[in-house]
Amino acid sequence: MTIRVLLADDQALLRGTFKMLIDSCDDLEVVAEAADGAQAVDRAREHRPDVIVMDVRMPGVDGLTATETICADPDLTGTRVLILTTFENDEHVARALRAGASGFLGKYVTTDALLEAIRTVATGESLLSPGATKALISQFLATPPPSTAAPRPTTPGIRDLTNREREAMKLAADGKSNDEIARELNLSALTVRTHIQRAMTKLGARDRAQLVVLAYKNGLVSPDPHTP
Repeated sequence: MTIRVLLADDQALLRGTFKMLIDSCDDLEVVAEAADGAQAVDRAREHRPDVIVMDVRMPGVDGLTATETICADPDLTGTRVLILTTFENDEHVARALRAGASGFLGKYVTTDALLEAIRTVATGESLLSPGATKALISQFLATPPPSTAAPRPTTPGIRDLTNREREAMKLAADGKSNDEIARELNLSALTVRTHIQRAMTKLGARDRAQLVVLAYKNGLVSPDPHTP
């Protein structure tokens, strides 16, 4: 089954390079291009792509605003957004994930990593680079300590999680892959995937990236204040 891709970047040369790369794969196809966020929203609604490779900084409507609009559109629930940018900072990461983005990669990634990222988010999984995970953690480190902060809102369904689902969710929030979680919990990768999917269903998470956000929001994970 061919994965249909929309490229959103204001640099025509970069879009052309990505298009040649993606179209060279038998299982991937670029169905549309956009030079700004407004075009990305319009083309997404027109073509209903499986994955949008979205730049952050574009003229007019930026990529994060476009992501918020696309992920909030009930007609585009099957479309995943992969943020690709040179500006991998905590503000962009937190906003992109809260908006519903399924992945966040820096433009320094290799071509193989980009292609694999597109395939990963197309399956409904999420993808965070190590830098993005650290940035997400730093965003929550900026919040007041529990003693002075207002009580965290509890996400509906959080109390319905089993102990294994909580453990898998916590380790996912640490940036660990299913294989790494499986080794730590002495489970099969398939069992871990099942725990993650059940946790997502109970919490109404769009994907794994949103599950990470919910883990922090609900206090299941407390960042180490000494983390650099």
